[in-house]
Amino acid sequence: MRPSLRLAALLALVAMPALHAEEIGDVNTAFQWIGPDHKIVVDAYDDPKVAGVTCYVSHAKTGGIKGALGIAEDKSEASIACRQVGPVSVKQPLPRQEEVFSERMSLLFKRLRIVRMVDRERNTLVYLTYSDRLVDGSPQNAVTAVAVDRATAIPVK
Repeated sequence: MRPSLRLAALLALVAMPALHAEEIGDVNTAFQWIGPDHKIVVDAYDDPKVAGVTCYVSHAKTGGIKGALGIAEDKSEASIACRQVGPVSVKQPLPRQEEVFSERMSLLFKRLRIVRMVDRERNTLVYLTYSDRLVDGSPQNAVTAVAVDRATAIPVK
């Protein structure tokens, strides 16, 4: 690939909006003498393919020296609540199951994931959150659902 094409591709990637969480708030759970306290953080994620749906996820954030340096491994527990926050519209046909968000929970090996599933029979969007590790994931998970008005069919691939 020519250098000018590589540069154009890189600029296009940088210009693309990144999917990220918007921190709604947090509460301290344990005082740390050095570094930030341990806490529970609540983040909001807008579904990138479904307008009008936002998922709220709470998860642990490790503080202390390791947390301050970004090398701590956060706990696997998470909770999720997805809600209709406006008129629901699907921008394009959805896969029956798709990972919609992923966030790092440790320096290298652990991620918090959110998967959207379409329940066609009930015209409902189901969201599952869990964490995984390179070697050994956690079975701890949470699930929530957003019922979509029957007048708004969910297009599925």
